[in-house]
Amino acid sequence: MNSRFVVGITGASGVIYGVRVVEELLKRGMEVHLIISEPGKLVLADELGWSFSDGVQQACSRGIRWHDQGQLVVYENHEIWAAPASGSFQAGCMMVVPCSMSTLAGVAHGMSANLIQRAADVALKERRRLILVPRETPLNAIHLRNMLLLARLGADILPAMPGFYHRPQGVTEIIDFVVGKILDAIGLEHELFTRYVGMHNIN
Repeated sequence: MNSRFVVGITGASGVIYGVRVVEELLKRGMEVHLIISEPGKLVLADELGWSFSDGVQQACSRGIRWHDQGQLVVYENHEIWAAPASGSFQAGCMMVVPCSMSTLAGVAHGMSANLIQRAADVALKERRRLILVPRETPLNAIHLRNMLLLARLGADILPAMPGFYHRPQGVTEIIDFVVGKILDAIGLEHELFTRYVGMHNIN
């Protein structure tokens, strides 16, 4: 498995999912190339209290728990010239967590208007894994059509829909269920939730 991952965080509620995915990848010694959109920064500030007054790199260093064995590279979304914009930049997977409907539409229609959209377009054209984690609800016909288009192009649509069969005891366990599903999709072992083994003692 390629140990290099590109992660985008966009302006949808649920940015904690993206932060937790990055933490789990870094904990496993992966190389993570993180791109945060401008709306993503606003949601990180609102939902998690991040401050970007000293720059995006410093905000990520303060907000992400990571270990020495991992490597984190952070980009601004306007840096369209950055490495993930090129097909020659080898990455095992690109994921957008969470994925706003605006970003999803841009990727579905090949807009490549910023680094996140361009990196996702690269994943599609190079036949690499692309995972999009939308959180919007309810979904209108435009959202659904764009998701169907991307699924047909080979992207994995993995909505942030937690299960409850593992009987979560708090918000952290609900979040980790979704993060675990993302790790499942890229083939990484984890113990973020208890796996379903069937129902018992039902009369």
